[in-house]
Amino acid sequence: MLKIYSWNVNGLRAVLNKGALQEFIAAEQPDILCLQETKAKPGQAEVDFPEYEELWNSAERPGYSGTAIFTKIKPLSLANILPAEADFADQFGDPLAEGRVQTAEYDKFYLVNIYTPNSKRGLERLSLREKLWDPAVRKYLKKLEETKPVVVCGDFNAAHTEIDLARPAANRHNAGFTDEERQGITNLLDSGLVDTFRTFHPDEQRYTWWSHWGHARENNVGWRIDYFFVSESLRDKIKSAEIYENYMGSDHCPVSIELDI
Repeated sequence: MLKIYSWNVNGLRAVLNKGALQEFIAAEQPDILCLQETKAKPGQAEVDFPEYEELWNSAERPGYSGTAIFTKIKPLSLANILPAEADFADQFGDPLAEGRVQTAEYDKFYLVNIYTPNSKRGLERLSLREKLWDPAVRKYLKKLEETKPVVVCGDFNAAHTEIDLARPAANRHNAGFTDEERQGITNLLDSGLVDTFRTFHPDEQRYTWWSHWGHARENNVGWRIDYFFVSESLRDKIKSAEIYENYMGSDHCPVSIELDI
């Protein structure tokens, strides 16, 4: 059984300094761990997990964004790009230079680690998400599927349906719950991907991110914006999909799947 975890750590150095990542790895023993929002480059964080190979995709801008994969199984190949046919740069920067996508090729599947750009409080990046980012991700995943099934995980910065956040009515037109962002996830599912958590927990209201404001985490006023999606051909290979609300250290918590492959 292969245990794959994903966690937006909101700063790798911070979560290491708190001892939270060490505690999590010791307890869960992931075979593969995908991280988002690492905010660090190799050598900037005191990483001491000798069983794992470290695969980094850091942002060009220091202390910002970034992804990493810690894996006990050496991948066949690694790609740190999202193929794009347009210029993605805007007033906030170029999301294609922010270390937001990693693809590790394994024997029987591709593992894609994604940190989706936030649409911003004033929705300044919503058009980027709807017109450029989400379509490019969908097209890329479908291209990979021509060769092997895909496992896709990470922070998608959107709650898909009303049971994926505590206060849907109040957030109806806010970043993370606009029609456009929700449609982006619907489009992934319509293209043949499976939301693994909903497969096992169709009606549960559980969350993966909480605001720093208003004691949101203590009151469990959260959002489910971190996901594992898999190709339809892997549906029967997924044996569990979980959320780990009790792990602290970040404003997100880890999520996982077990894959019988």
